[in-house]
Amino acid sequence: MKRTLLVLVVMTLCFGSIYSQSLKGTVINAATNLPLENVNISIENAQAGTVSDGNGNFEFRVEEFPVTVRFSAIGFENRTRRFNYEDRVTVYMVPVSENLSEVIVRGTLIPSELRKVPAAVSVISSEDLQRIDPTNLPQAFNNVPGVYVNQGALNTTKLNIRGIGARSQYSTNRIQAYFDGIPLTTAEGELTLDDIDPEALGRVEIIKGPTSSIYGAGLGGVINLYSEQPAANETNAEVKSFFGSYDMSKNSVSLRHGTENSRIYINFNDLQTNGYRENGEYSRQSGLANASLTTAGGNTLSFLANFTRLKAYIPSSINEEDFRNDPTTAAFTWRQSRGYESYDRGLLGASYLHNFSNKFSNLTSVYVNFRDAYEPRPFDILKEERVSAGARTQFNYDIVVFDAGSQLSFGAEYYKEWYEIGTFQNLYVEFEDRGSVLGERLSNNEQDRNYTNFFAQLRMELSERLDVEAGVNLNTTRYSLTDLFVGDEVDQSGDYTFTSILSPRVGVTYEVGTAKNIYASVSHGFSTPTVAETLTPEGLINTDLQPETGWNYEVGFKGNWFNNSLYSEVSLYSIQITDLLVAERIAEDQYVGINAGKTSHTGAEIFLRYAFTLA
Repeated sequence: MKRTLLVLVVMTLCFGSIYSQSLKGTVINAATNLPLENVNISIENAQAGTVSDGNGNFEFRVEEFPVTVRFSAIGFENRTRRFNYEDRVTVYMVPVSENLSEVIVRGTLIPSELRKVPAAVSVISSEDLQRIDPTNLPQAFNNVPGVYVNQGALNTTKLNIRGIGARSQYSTNRIQAYFDGIPLTTAEGELTLDDIDPEALGRVEIIKGPTSSIYGAGLGGVINLYSEQPAANETNAEVKSFFGSYDMSKNSVSLRHGTENSRIYINFNDLQTNGYRENGEYSRQSGLANASLTTAGGNTLSFLANFTRLKAYIPSSINEEDFRNDPTTAAFTWRQSRGYESYDRGLLGASYLHNFSNKFSNLTSVYVNFRDAYEPRPFDILKEERVSAGARTQFNYDIVVFDAGSQLSFGAEYYKEWYEIGTFQNLYVEFEDRGSVLGERLSNNEQDRNYTNFFAQLRMELSERLDVEAGVNLNTTRYSLTDLFVGDEVDQSGDYTFTSILSPRVGVTYEVGTAKNIYASVSHGFSTPTVAETLTPEGLINTDLQPETGWNYEVGFKGNWFNNSLYSEVSLYSIQITDLLVAERIAEDQYVGINAGKTSHTGAEIFLRYAFTLA
């Protein structure tokens, strides 16, 4: 009898432990790979359930396994999954066509709904990217208020945000850009987006105005590119071909594979065109691969690799008479020299998201990128080699400040760049009909440039309607220039460190009605001179040249109307810049920088988006 009672007690304890377990897990947005808050989680045909917290985590008691659980959230497809006994699960929710105001902005240190961000942020979705010419990514930016793109050819694009970014002679500067957290902007502030293929992207976010409190040197704003991500439980292969005028063709191959805890995406494309004008041939091959793996604890390891090989001939500028009578012709010297630019460019990065708890997490990224370029021009031949490496770490912590639910983000970034540049004689005149021919060396310089950012941001939810943000960044930039050319009497070697710059930002957003917010913000930004700008006409370093700085004052409104069919944005801003950096031309293709007073960039932006269903 005692033995029977003992067996019954043991069986009761065993079955009790099996039939009264906890189901734990994390809910992830399948489109952004970020944790998803306020997801309703319930056992099918039962009342037991819970909701996910700010980090997407959930836990509740389950009386008996296996169990069928239903997941639902506004703006996402409902999911039903059956679980056997598991320690921890990860569930991916697929977004439906959601309101733009509900999009979670990832480019800010603390992710938030677009409507609740106290700044002018524009989002270019994957659907928007599919509507544009698949050969021309910058075309998508012309649909963004406050952003202007000036493009002469596929490889000659300059863009500006609120009038800042296109002041350099041959490129975009004063704008930061990142590809999955890896810098695309060089340490000197130069940006090239021409060779990024639209098919490799799943989303673009543009924060307009000074963003130095988050990203350091970025007076005009920041562009965050996010690579294409396959959905959970998706496996497919796709081949595309696209043809156009002037022997244009684009062929691409992409592979996608997604599971509940892993993602792999690979894309390769080849673009060719002869161009509208003489000496306008263009050839580009590029490939991208990204992968991510999420562990049972909700931690995620991600990888990104991108490579581009480009050769683009340059027709250059022509005079008014040629433009009116023969617009397809190339500039005479560029046609005779067969001038072009070519380069191999690549980037490689890895990041790891670790959740210490439901309230404390860390995201750390390391990366390296390179560019090896060769550019024959009528006046010389330019050779460049650039290698950059860096790391960025960011901690996010949910805390309580003044009895208000708050989120704190802080971290640091270090970026170092090695750059070697040399010029050579172009002997195309001596070798007629052969195009550019490499001659004697004219210069050879080596530049080492690095910067360090320390940043922090605090967001406080003072009430259900009122949110306040405050952030700050401390930047230190220094460089060294080594003149390796001994063929002249000028030694340009030197070292210089800019004074550390503190860039604060304060923003407030208030919900005046359902899905309608007003906001106001004040932010500081800066941009440092390039090494070329710091050289005097005699070739020496001008240590008196200062970074240009500016303050942005902004108010705006974001809101939905007519049962969320119409989304609207209105923003009024004024950017006041001092110690403006401008280029003074002292010879052909030779410029020096000077601080030239002040400028004021004041304007208004209006954006409307209406969603309707065709019968």
